[in-house]
Amino acid sequence: MKRRRLGTSPAARAAQYVAVICYLVFLGFPLLWLISSSLKSPQEFASMTPSILPKHPNLSNFTDALEEQGLVRSMWNSLQISVASTVLVLVVSLPVAYALARFRSRLRPLTNGWILVSQVFPVILIVIPLFMILRPLHLTNTIPGVVIVYMVWSMPFALWMLQGYVAAVPRELEEAASVDGASRVRTIVSIVMPLLRPGLIATAMFTFISAWNEFFFALVLLQDPELKTLPLVLARFVGAEGQVQFGPLAAASVLATVPSLVFFAFLQRRLTSGLLSGAVKG
Repeated sequence: MKRRRLGTSPAARAAQYVAVICYLVFLGFPLLWLISSSLKSPQEFASMTPSILPKHPNLSNFTDALEEQGLVRSMWNSLQISVASTVLVLVVSLPVAYALARFRSRLRPLTNGWILVSQVFPVILIVIPLFMILRPLHLTNTIPGVVIVYMVWSMPFALWMLQGYVAAVPRELEEAASVDGASRVRTIVSIVMPLLRPGLIATAMFTFISAWNEFFFALVLLQDPELKTLPLVLARFVGAEGQVQFGPLAAASVLATVPSLVFFAFLQRRLTSGLLSGAVKG
């Protein structure tokens, strides 16, 4: 007698589809509301009966947002900082994660423990000592200084992610390459790195989004208006007395979301393409 597999009945499949649809609606509704709000007029915001879709859509909010001083320049600043910090995190984290995963040492448990403990510290406790360290080095109010801070802040989580991906790579592949005469560097480049492509892409996504959305470090370290990042400029749409320019703020937020979506769309197709590509290389 054949046993019926769990989840193959029509009722179970229907429940799965309903759950997926509900999840997609849950994720997509904030973005839909943001786009809808960016197309609404001030009169619609003041209405007592708000609607999901704008009654008279227009692009005036985007015009007002682009006229805000420094919006485009701040997007460029955020893009430079996010890309630079992402590249540095990957370059530094990969060899360290490989060493932690492959080489046994008495310091390994302490290192892993420190990686976890470092994520517990509140930002407010380290921002003042960090400012005092960077100021004598003339790295405050500079883009390189912010890049270094973002890199250091994202490094522990990146190490934790990449260490798990390296540990999942079978040692037999490296041993086989070593038997064939490949050096350790050649083995890492030709065998290990292609297998780590999903982990590298996931780490790059996390680092980029974290740097793109970061607010507090940039608020403390950057004083020059020409160096302000995008989150700092978005905060200008909230007045000193708490009056919010809802339309321009929604339009600016939509513009701020586009680079993240483009970055994710560019990398997500490569997220799983390297799972087994390294195993066939010599």
